[in-house]
Amino acid sequence: MRTVLNVIWLVFSGIWMALGYAVAGLICFIPIVTIPWGLACFRIARYSLWPFGYRVTDRPDAGIFSGIGNVIWLIVAGIWITIGHITAGIAFCITIIGIPFGIAHFKMIPVSLMPLGREIVPTDANPGYHW
Repeated sequence: MRTVLNVIWLVFSGIWMALGYAVAGLICFIPIVTIPWGLACFRIARYSLWPFGYRVTDRPDAGIFSGIGNVIWLIVAGIWITIGHITAGIAFCITIIGIPFGIAHFKMIPVSLMPLGREIVPTDANPGYHW
């Protein structure tokens, strides 16, 4: 069932979201200082291609710099991306068939709001496995 949901997701949301996150990641690689956000964008782009069967967890080794970086990200881009996920999630949830995809958009809100200090893991993986 995950595969079916992921393929439908890929067609209706995944490709466009992944392209958006990948372009944002490339832009973040232009100034050297923003490379950590670029790497986070590429992680989220991969997650947005195939979200069913994965979840976002906090990294226990994330430090104060992840928190500071998240505040900067929140102000610059995070709030706008989150509004986009909320809007798309509500639009998908209007129909019964779209509810799983709306939930997938809502599931992406924490990582799009504050991406540093997070990791994406399979839902059935051991705690030590991550991307």
